[in-house]
Amino acid sequence: MNIQRWIARREPNWKRLDALLKQVEKRSLKSIPAAEIKELASLYRSVSADLARARTNQVGAALVQDLQTLASRGYTQIYQGSRRQEWQAALDFYRWGFPALVQETWAYIALATTCFLAGSLVAWWFAWQDPTFLSLLVPSELITKVRDKGELWMGSIVGIEPLASTRIMTNNLSVSFGAIAGGMTAGLYTLFLLVFNGLSIGAIATLVGQNNLAYPFWAFVFPHGSLELPAIFLAGGAGLLIARGLLFPGKYRRADALRLYGLKAAQLTYGIVPMLIIAGTIEGFFSPSPVIPSPFKYLVGMGLFTLLLIYCSRRKPTGQTG
Repeated sequence: MNIQRWIARREPNWKRLDALLKQVEKRSLKSIPAAEIKELASLYRSVSADLARARTNQVGAALVQDLQTLASRGYTQIYQGSRRQEWQAALDFYRWGFPALVQETWAYIALATTCFLAGSLVAWWFAWQDPTFLSLLVPSELITKVRDKGELWMGSIVGIEPLASTRIMTNNLSVSFGAIAGGMTAGLYTLFLLVFNGLSIGAIATLVGQNNLAYPFWAFVFPHGSLELPAIFLAGGAGLLIARGLLFPGKYRRADALRLYGLKAAQLTYGIVPMLIIAGTIEGFFSPSPVIPSPFKYLVGMGLFTLLLIYCSRRKPTGQTG
């Protein structure tokens, strides 16, 4: 290979890549047009090939080093720069996108919440009218512990917090994903999960209320329930969105409606997962702790719920792009 001729032929590409990289390094990858981004990627691949050829043909240590530096700069901007953009996109979603989506889909979330609360009220009403109703929804050993021994069951978590927290997270994620996937059953399974979980909570709340244990019970529930229950309502709303696309596509073809509403359901899921992880951690470590005063647990629960409401009501300032 004629090294001088090869260098003369390839050098314009190296200089062009260097110029594009300087522009990107000074500002960002988004600062250049799409055509130049494609050109940058093409030149990076070309320089990488030139670097391999230069090493093979021993064109000189100085040139090899220069090409190595150029290729490294290109790699950093193309791959690590794209990762930074992905992280920025995720940050923007959690800052503004998720609250906006919650506001857009509030009717579905409200319907899911109503189904859950309706189940709770039904359980409360029947349990107060007929004490035997509790045995249909609450395990017998739990009824015995509360009614006969006057004790709650949360103390069993103490001492095995990491294991309990993991199990709680897994269970909550399972219920939430089930509610979301239930949209593909025309929403029937989603509604079943919401009503059934509402019935269970209502029955347990009635049981502890009848036995004068409501205060410590709700002190346990408030800290993690302030995030866990809204996450389940959001999951139910996501499932109902999918059901909407399946049953009532409107002006869209059914496949297009499923893609549209399924995308919104998936985006809701991205917001639900962190909520459930935080709630599971609180439920495993904070809620059952006997050393934390109950009033403080109530304050934490109400504080977290208030912050969640403020977060979900956020609106992106007009004209802000980041």
